[in-house]
This record gives sequence, structure tokens and C-alpha cells, in this order.
Amino acid sequence: MPQRLSFVLSVALPLLLAAPLAAADPFVFTAIPDEDETRLQQRFQKVADYLADELEVEVRFVPVKSYAAAVTAFRNDQVQLAWFGGLSGVQARERVPGSRALAQGVEDAEFRTYFIAHESTGLDEDTGLVDAMRDMTFTFGSKGSTSGRLMPEHYLREAFGEAPEAVFSRVGFSGNHSRTASLVASGAYQLGALNYTVWENELEAGNIDLDGVEVVWKTPTYPDYQWTIRGGIDERFGEGFADRVQQALLDMDDPDLLESFPRSGFIPVDNDDYEVIRQVGQQLDILD
Repeated sequence: MPQRLSFVLSVALPLLLAAPLAAADPFVFTAIPDEDETRLQQRFQKVADYLADELEVEVRFVPVKSYAAAVTAFRNDQVQLAWFGGLSGVQARERVPGSRALAQGVEDAEFRTYFIAHESTGLDEDTGLVDAMRDMTFTFGSKGSTSGRLMPEHYLREAFGEAPEAVFSRVGFSGNHSRTASLVASGAYQLGALNYTVWENELEAGNIDLDGVEVVWKTPTYPDYQWTIRGGIDERFGEGFADRVQQALLDMDDPDLLESFPRSGFIPVDNDDYEVIRQVGQQLDILD
């Protein structure tokens, strides 16, 4: 073989062999486990298929066991995109420089927490945060949840001037919003706080008996869930890839896909829109 041809092949062949491997690099995303894990897999596999078609790359959804695990997976580059809550999104972006909030649900710009009470408490609909709640039992959702812990604790401290542990006889963390609803409905806890969309969905599905559990207070609105993409993603998947992901999310209009969240659609958002969440997280010393 001529020396020049041998040299060209020795350089080009490794590059040609490496190219398919780079092209096959999957784009991986996750979502905070705000509901049962089986439901999450069903919800987000459809989203993975949609993104794969729109972005023309392999897309994988990987479930995680906790909010903290979602942030850790993002930090460690095990996932490059995540459906975060307000707090977990702030935490993730602070750990990975250059990361961007891309899109939030239409409903997420003005999100709410519902405080619910078991019928045995004697509290009526829209009672509010009242002194009669003192010494009752109370459950948050996940420790890292915006709507299930961060903002409810913020409003409890405003109302009572004390930490929840000083107000209630027992404070728990259910792990997710669906479980909060079931724990209060069963009487295992007298009070709880959860994401309003999960409450409305469970109610519509017939999983909540209003004779046994009632919404006693609805918080003011705040920004919550959002899609966040990892910094440096364009270097791996090509210039403008993050913008393409954002556009694919904004273009998602299939009712079946949107029901996975559930949201009526997605709108653009940026990191600054979550400054209030970052500030509350700092005040409560639960940002880290």
C-alpha cells in the first residue's frame, strides 16, 4: 500500500468509526417524582418519543427515586434535561453553570398549593390557616418540593410566626403529592399541603371523597414547574440544540402528550422568573 494512502487511512478510519458513536449519543431526561413512579414512566415515555421525532436524536427517559436524585443526576450529567419543580430547578441550575430554564406550563406561571384537612378536624372549606390547626398532625410532600414543601412552609411561617415543627404535634413528608392526598383522606394525618393540579386530577378521577377531606386554604400564586436544560449541551449535540429543544417543547400541542403533565401548553421562561423561589429557598435555608 502506498505510504500516503496508508497514512490517510490510519487517520481517517478511527474518525469514521468514532462518528456513529457520537451520533448515537442519547439525549436523556428525567422528571421529579411528584407522583407514583409507574405513572411517571407511562407519562413521560410518550414525551420521549415526541422529542426523538422532533430533535432527530435518540431520547431516553429515566425515572428517579427522589427530587434530590433528579438534581444529582442533572449535576452528574446523567441527564441533560429535566422537568423540575421551581426549587429543584433552581438547585440544578446553580450546580451546573450555563444551565437554562426553557419552558414552563401555562399553569406554572401562577401555581398554587392547596392545604387540605381530614373531616375529623372540623375545619370547613376555605377556613384558612387558623390557630385551630395548632397541635394537629401535618404532612408535606417531598422535602425538595416547591408546592409540597417550600411554599407551604413559607406561608405557614408567615401565618404562625414559627416553624411548622413548633405549630403541629407531628410533621411528616409523604414523598409525593398523590400520597399526601391519600394520607390525609385516610386520617393518617389531619392536615397536608399538595400541588393543586394533582388534587384536581385525583378529584376528577374519583379518587377523593369530599365527605372525608376538604381544601381549607389556597395559597397565593407563584412560579413552579419548568423544563431546564444542562449548560454546555450545544457542544455535545450541535450549535443551537438547546434552542431546538425549547422550540420542540413550546410546539407540543397534542392533548394526549400535554395530559402527561398535565398542562394546557408550554410558554417560554428564563432563569430570572424563578428568583422569588431562590430567595424563599435561601430564607428557609433549604436551597442546598
